[in-house]
Order: sequence, then C-alpha cells, then structure tokens
Amino acid sequence: MDVGIIGAGAAASAAAHVVDGTTDAEVTVLEKSGGLCGRAATRRRGEITYDYGANYFKDDDERVVDLVTETLDPDGLVDIDEPIYVFDEEGSVSEGRDSDSRKLTYRQGLTQVAKRLLGRTDATVHRNTRVEQIERDGTVWRLTDTDGNEWGPFDILLCNPPAPQTETLLREADWEDPTREELVDAVADVEYRNVWTAVLGYEFELERPYYALVNPAKSLDVDWLAREECKPGHVPAGNSVLVVQANSEWSVEHYDDPPAENIETLAGVTADIVGDERLAEPDWTDHQGWRHALPKNGLSEGPRRTAEESGLYVLGDWVPGEARLHAAIRNGIDTGERLVTATPEQ
Repeated sequence: MDVGIIGAGAAASAAAHVVDGTTDAEVTVLEKSGGLCGRAATRRRGEITYDYGANYFKDDDERVVDLVTETLDPDGLVDIDEPIYVFDEEGSVSEGRDSDSRKLTYRQGLTQVAKRLLGRTDATVHRNTRVEQIERDGTVWRLTDTDGNEWGPFDILLCNPPAPQTETLLREADWEDPTREELVDAVADVEYRNVWTAVLGYEFELERPYYALVNPAKSLDVDWLAREECKPGHVPAGNSVLVVQANSEWSVEHYDDPPAENIETLAGVTADIVGDERLAEPDWTDHQGWRHALPKNGLSEGPRRTAEESGLYVLGDWVPGEARLHAAIRNGIDTGERLVTATPEQ
C-alpha cells in the first residue's frame, strides 16, 4: 500500500507514525516549506530558541501524553512551571484560573513533535514541495507539484493543510465524484482567525511571576504575550524574549502593513500591559503573519467519513475545530487508526 500525505504538520506526522508502525505501507510526505510541524514552529537566534506559532501543548489527552512521554524519546521534554495570568482593558493584571494541566514543550522547540514522530518512521519526506494538483485516476491518487513533478500513484491520500488551502486543492482536483463537492462545501465552512505575531528580544531579564498573559475578552489589540525564558533551555540568562500575538481583528486590519510599524505598535502595547516602558524598544525583533492560525469551528463528520470511503482523509486541528497542538496530534492518531482499520493489507 502506498500512502501520500500533503503537509508535514503535527496531525500528519502523528498519522504517518501510526500507519508506518502498524502496516507495511510506503509513506511519502510532501511539505511545501523547509520546516516541519506547521504552526508549531521554532526559530533560533544564536543561543536563543523561540516558538513563534503554537506556544506549548497540554497534557489534556492521555493518548497524546503517552505518545510523547513514553513512545517517543522524552529527552528534552520540559514543563513550563510559571502560571498564565489574565489582563483586561483597564490594564489590570491578575492571577488566572488554576489549572491542573501541564504545559509541555521541548528544549529544542515545538518542531520536535513532528521531527520525532517522523523520525521513528521509514516515511520519505520531501520539503519545499508544494502540491498544486490532485488527480483521482481510477482507484489511485496522483499529485503534481508547482515544479511540474508528479507523485504517486497512492492508494490513500491524506490532506493536512489548513482548511482554506485544502478547500482550494479539492475544489480544483481532477476527481469526478459527488463526494468531492460535499466535502469541499464542508471544508469551506471552517472559519479561521488570523494572528499577526511579533517576537521581541531584550538584553535584560524581565522578572514577572507569570509565564504568559491572556486577554479572555479579546477586547484589546493584543490577545496573548508569553515569556520564552520560562521554557527551560530557550533563552540564556540575562535575556528576555516575548512572543506577542495580536488579536484577530487587529491582525486582519494590519496584516499587510509594514512589519516595522506593526512591531513598533505591538511593542508599545506590550510595554503598557506589562508595565515596563523598556519593552517599547526591543533590542531585536522577528515577526510572522498567520492567515490560518486558529480554526473557529470544526468539519462536519458526514462528508469527511464519506470521503474516507474513497481513500481521501483530511486531518489537522481544524477537523475537530480545536486550535490546540495536542488536538492536532490526537486527530492524527485517530485518523491513522481509522485508515489502518478501513484499509485491507496490500
């Protein structure tokens, strides 16, 4: 059996891990970027490591925890001990609700999730390969990338890109089946919140009792800001790094503005929220716009299951509609297990 996977996000990596570990399938992963794990993205700047998309994953799902703490090598897996506080439109910062959930990450960054999952498989991963066309040829799937290279045939196809990108691929697919239209319409109904992220670096230590601040009312320009130095191994002593996420409305309005202007604005807002005027002038910065950051809702189950009967699986945190890394991993596990159960050995 040949399995093709579009995208190397957390869900796709978890599905590949399940399929490779329980079948003799040949798994091929085509990833449009040079990295792995989608929005669970990590960058490095000298000795500094920072996660500029997803911030961590929780231990809310027992199967996910078992996977990352027992099946995978737990070396480098660390807890964020500091709590998450809240702030409001009046500028007041207060303790958040107590939570028993652990906040987990890796010393090397969250991309380790996909790297470790795929690293335990014999899957072939092709980076910088953007799929442009899907074709259903009889009972198999064929793919063409933007360079004109053809991939396949695949008995099973998994699509891991965010819903809008998956919708485009499926809408333009050479696949004559009523199933396609039903699935495309369902995928199109999944809505997203945009997030524009600023990373602010400082050559001094910021002392605060919290790891992150969140605005539950989403009433300000900034929804979330987190201190990367609270992640063991990420930031050396004497430095601070803040990951600042603008709210969705602000992100949409300013998405295409000059990055320097956005960073200046968000740094000023951050200084006001945290109560330290030094934060308005970071020593170095980085940024990232995420057009498809947080799904607002999930995918209807009926069209998804009908498509699976044709050997097409869609997966990602947008399928359950829960914008959490552990939800993406769990969705990948579940998808891989359904694929294995539904597919006779070939």
